[in-house]
Amino acid sequence: MRKKTVLTLLFSILIFISVLTGLYLGLAEYYSNGFSYGTWVNGFYCTGMDVEEVNRLLKENFKETVLEVSFENGTNIKILLADISYKIDYEKPLQMLMNIQNPNFWILDMKKEKNNTIIPEVTYDEKVLEELLEKCLPADQMRSVEIIKTEQGYLLQNGKEHVLNKELMSAHIKNALEHGLYQIKVPENCYEDLPLTPDEEKLLALWEKIDTFQNCGIIYDMGDELVTVDASVVSNWITLTEEGNPYLDETGNLILDVRQVQKFIEELAEEFDTVGCDREFHATRGDTILVSGGTYGNKLDQQAEIDYLTEAFLTQKEECHIPQYVQTACRRGKEDIGDTYIEIDMTEQQMYYYVDGEIYEQTPIVTGNMVRNMSTPEGTCFVYAKQTNRILRGANYASFVNFWVPVRGNIGIHDAPWRNTYGEEIYKTNGSHGCINTPYEEMKKIYEHVEIGTPVVMFY
Repeated sequence: MRKKTVLTLLFSILIFISVLTGLYLGLAEYYSNGFSYGTWVNGFYCTGMDVEEVNRLLKENFKETVLEVSFENGTNIKILLADISYKIDYEKPLQMLMNIQNPNFWILDMKKEKNNTIIPEVTYDEKVLEELLEKCLPADQMRSVEIIKTEQGYLLQNGKEHVLNKELMSAHIKNALEHGLYQIKVPENCYEDLPLTPDEEKLLALWEKIDTFQNCGIIYDMGDELVTVDASVVSNWITLTEEGNPYLDETGNLILDVRQVQKFIEELAEEFDTVGCDREFHATRGDTILVSGGTYGNKLDQQAEIDYLTEAFLTQKEECHIPQYVQTACRRGKEDIGDTYIEIDMTEQQMYYYVDGEIYEQTPIVTGNMVRNMSTPEGTCFVYAKQTNRILRGANYASFVNFWVPVRGNIGIHDAPWRNTYGEEIYKTNGSHGCINTPYEEMKKIYEHVEIGTPVVMFY
């Protein structure tokens, strides 16, 4: 009985081993015609699939439709892959992958996943690709070296520097396509420098002199603006021959044309000098008016600036420079009135004294007699003195005033003890000799507070 049980057990074990062996050999046979367990190709699970099936799967999921080529200068060209008859096939790399697997050891593959990345074989019409590339690229320009004058200064156009070698570019693109790359940046080694002629070598040497000459480091601080003395300015300072070419001295250096420095300073003064200029002024009454003339403002010392700029340029100074003036306003720049000033509205016969943007004093006034042609002149002037207990004298008068604030020649602001009323239209027939008559109390406050140099804007 015991012997029979043992035989039965042995027989069962043999049957189990036979089944396992058959199962193992069956799977080995199955994997001999397909990829073994755990095989991934280009992101797809391919276990049990044969080469043809995987090839078809990968080709169906190929999404690229465009070849994009970019260049150093930012240019991009796009070519449809269909236009160059571009085709892919994964059969050979898949077959190589199949050949290296051993189906008899498929059980070992159960412990790991095999992630494989393969590149397909590609075919395309090379001639059409080259034609499309040639069509997309700009036509070859004349390969020469030139120095040209522009509004920004002299520029070098070197057509022989960093030139695209189309043969090298084409080879690079073809190689990238064959390796499954479709966004391609043309590399540095596809560019080259072409040889120079002796004349072009001389031009490059001249360019180095010009480039150094027009590289100026002076910046003018004009108050509310900075004026850079850059190549657009300095390029005009090069002394030229009658033919318009840069003139070189006996030592081979460029020569500074001082007349052009003077012209630059004159133009700077024309733009930023404000003495007697037209000013848009927002009146207290609400409108914006144009005030012309007057004695207030900034005025450059042109000769001092010509001397400075010539010396600074020749010694290659690099600095931000505040110019010298023969006359200065309360602030430098085109908007030079600021927010502390006296406003004299001769139409309204009102005077306003603003301090830091707020009205400090407001008063009616009497200005020059219009009937007698003694109208107070318009313009932007300034307080240039202050006196008390002054006798004002004219051809047929001598008048005592307590407070005298002259603003333009013999025209000034003062109290008028002989007057009892101010404002309205008194000035038309009974106005002053041109001065601004002001009530005593208001004049006293203005006199005590106003500073010499304060702008005075007078208008109708």
